[in-house]
Amino acid sequence: MNKYYYDLHIHSCLSPCADDDNTPNNIAGMATICGLNIVALTDHNTCKNCPAFFTAAKRYGIIPIAGMELTTAEDIHAICLFEELDAAMEFDLMLQSHRMLIPNRTDIFGNQFILDGDDNQVGEEPHFLSNATDIMLDDAPKLVEGYGGICYPAHIDRQANGIISVLGTFPATPHFNAVEINRREKVDEYVSKYSLEDKKIIISSDAHYLTDIREKENFIALDDEPYSSALVRSRLFEYFKS
Repeated sequence: MNKYYYDLHIHSCLSPCADDDNTPNNIAGMATICGLNIVALTDHNTCKNCPAFFTAAKRYGIIPIAGMELTTAEDIHAICLFEELDAAMEFDLMLQSHRMLIPNRTDIFGNQFILDGDDNQVGEEPHFLSNATDIMLDDAPKLVEGYGGICYPAHIDRQANGIISVLGTFPATPHFNAVEINRREKVDEYVSKYSLEDKKIIISSDAHYLTDIREKENFIALDDEPYSSALVRSRLFEYFKS
């Protein structure tokens, strides 16, 4: 077993609220400086910068995870992570029919740049990404699992778009194996208050700026013999699904 330091909630310049400097290569480079081993790219309601991030991560020796921050119909944020990049892109394609396609106002909300592996702009998402989809919270876990992924509530210790702030409590259903807490000092309080003892607690940054990315602190111990990045990714998803 070896420790793998992670940050599983990072936005690129495709998210309208993220800094334009959050390019795939800059994220991979900053993650390396921070001493991280596993990093997930989780833009709002899209995976379209994940292919570029996989290319960038390979240059820096980072194990990349394709993901997104899904906004449910209740306006709750949920982290969706996928073991395979192809599956993430299939999920991204499926999700387009569940989005409300409102033209993005870059002067108000920010840019939504799609980049290639060298950080060249190859497109721009024309519709605002951060608004709610029509996918209900109850349906999200099974939907993501159908693409080989895992789903869990994001930043439950926040007022904005947190499952507890929206619903007033942590619901018994749907079942989640994990939850994300943004502030480490809140872990004990939330685990005790909302009976989360059976959940895996993931502490991630929700980075919208490069300086938000977490330093080497939070880790998951994984069996990685004989080592390969694919094996580590597989073991990570076994950890989440167990």
